[in-house]
Amino acid sequence: MLGGVAVLDDQKGLIAETRLNVKTTHSERLMTVIDFTLSQSEMTMADIDAFALATGPGSFTGLRIGLSTVKGLSYATGKPVVEVPTLEAFAWNFPFSAFPVCLMLDARKSEVYAALFRWEEDGFRKERGEMSVRPDLLLSGLSGRVLFAGEGVLLYKNIILEVMGDRALFAPSDKMVPSPANVAALGMAKARAAEYADVSGAVPFYIRKSEAEVKWSEKQ
Repeated sequence: MLGGVAVLDDQKGLIAETRLNVKTTHSERLMTVIDFTLSQSEMTMADIDAFALATGPGSFTGLRIGLSTVKGLSYATGKPVVEVPTLEAFAWNFPFSAFPVCLMLDARKSEVYAALFRWEEDGFRKERGEMSVRPDLLLSGLSGRVLFAGEGVLLYKNIILEVMGDRALFAPSDKMVPSPANVAALGMAKARAAEYADVSGAVPFYIRKSEAEVKWSEKQ
């Protein structure tokens, strides 16, 4: 499971962050991690003013469980929800980067979920939007030196080196996974601007259909 939970305060900044990258499902760990993070923060659910959710792309099951959990918490507490694109939050692992940042998550089927960002003045500009693509096709469109991060980079590092050579820069291991704190920070900015999601109509950002949806479509 690649994910986590963070608690951010408008005045104090980051209060707590718990990250997980283990081989268990979100359903087995998510509520436990939420309880633990709140407990370590000496807070309760009543202290939370808004929930920020990473909407994807990513694991189909993980995105569904994350969204369902946040919807449940929102309905139970009456607190609003803000949506944050996963790869945009991931890019904020590298503020002020002198090079374009290419994020790659494992999409299975020999593809990655990827996007390319460039730092400009006080934020990231998206140069290539989220896509599900074969690594070689993604890399063939990149020029100059590029900073790579994400589990997809670890899976396809040999291909990256073959295509990019010394133009490829790799993030350190602690920056290779998305940060829940980044999701919280971008979510807080949206909450300040009252850019709240329609909780009842919120859906994950899958990019492509799940295996189950493909099989169901083929039967119609």
